Amino acid sequence: MNAQELQRAVKRLADEIAQRAKAGGAARDVAIVGIRRGGVHLAERIRAELARSLGAEPPLGTLDIALYRDDLSERGAAPIIGPTDIRFPVAGKLIVLVDDVLYTGRTVRAALDELVDFGRPRRVWLAVLVDRGGRELPIAADFVGARLQVADEDVVEVQLTEGGAREDAVVVKRRGT
Repeated sequence: MNAQELQRAVKRLADEIAQRAKAGGAARDVAIVGIRRGGVHLAERIRAELARSLGAEPPLGTLDIALYRDDLSERGAAPIIGPTDIRFPVAGKLIVLVDDVLYTGRTVRAALDELVDFGRPRRVWLAVLVDRGGRELPIAADFVGARLQVADEDVVEVQLTEGGAREDAVVVKRRGT
C-alpha cells in the first residue's frame, strides 16, 4: 500500500465504524484504544476521521500488552514496557480496539485480557489496517483495511510518518531482511 491507499483505508475503516455505531445507537459510547506500538498512530488517525463522522471526538486510550503476552518465557530478556493510558471509564463503552497488522491473534488476545482489567466494555470491535491471515487463535477483525495473503516467513510492516517513516506505506519483507 502506498500513502494514498493507506489513507483511503483509514478513512474507510472510520466510515464503517461510524456507520455501524450509528445504526446500533451507540455513536455516543464509542471509545478508541490503540495497541502499542503499531496500533497507536492508527487509532489516532481513525479517531480524527470518526470525529468528523460522529460530530464529536471519541475518547482515546492506549494499551501496552508486554506483560499480558503468552510468550514472555520464550522471549528471554525482560520485556520493554511502555505506558498504558486509558483515562476514561471502559465500563459500558463500545471499544474499538485498533492494531496495525492482525496475524496470529495473540496480540489481540493479550489486549483483551488487559482491557478488561479496566472494566467491562459493552462491546469490543477490532479494527486492523492489514489482516495477513495465519491465525493461531480464533480471532477475527470486525473492520479490515486490506487483506493480504503472505507466506509465514514474510513480515508485514506498516510504516507511518508519525513513527518516523519518510512516507506512509505497508511493506512486505522476508523475515530477517
